[in-house]
Amino acid sequence: MRTPSVEDYIKSIYKAHAERGNVATHELADRLDVSAPAVSKMMRRLSELRLITHTPYQGVKLTRAGEKLALEIIRHHRLIELYLVQAMGYSWDAVHEEAERLEHHISEEFEERMDVLLGHPTACPHGDPIPTRAGTIARTSNRSLARQRTRERLIVRRVSDEDSKLLRHLESLGVTPGAAIEFVSQEPFEGPLVLQVGNTRVRLTPQAAKEVFVDAVDDDDG
Repeated sequence: MRTPSVEDYIKSIYKAHAERGNVATHELADRLDVSAPAVSKMMRRLSELRLITHTPYQGVKLTRAGEKLALEIIRHHRLIELYLVQAMGYSWDAVHEEAERLEHHISEEFEERMDVLLGHPTACPHGDPIPTRAGTIARTSNRSLARQRTRERLIVRRVSDEDSKLLRHLESLGVTPGAAIEFVSQEPFEGPLVLQVGNTRVRLTPQAAKEVFVDAVDDDDG
């Protein structure tokens, strides 16, 4: 039986696997802020529902049905975020928590109406791809700006959406999805990254830069 708790676990497993490969139960406990026994109990339930496979000492993987469910919930979440920004006037730093609550409760008809109203969008306000209704998702950049070492023109593809203060800070610097920036240098002793954003030089801490994902500028990006 699908519940918000089941859906939260499935979405967390999907995201962790996309970032790091196999997912350990202790990592899920950290992500969801629950106890190890609670995770173990839910793993048994998800196995019974045939949403995961769980091999001791080898981590957790989603089954095909589990991945389909994860992408459905992620689609709900990202469409809701965009709807809140474009149709209801929310700022991009205020939509994540609202979408976390609403994603479990909308119908497929409501989802479809949002999709049509928004013009069948492909990305949320933070640059993350919106899965299709058929259960596919576009590949996206996992290249963190914090790993940049040489001078290079870049385009911001996406940013982490979970820290509202960080989102406001990035917006104030102009470091938002779609922005063309240039990595200039990093100050000594693991200091801030120096970026050229338009006509302005800005500085971004390595901690914040870890949450910004970029690609090199190519001809299509201008």
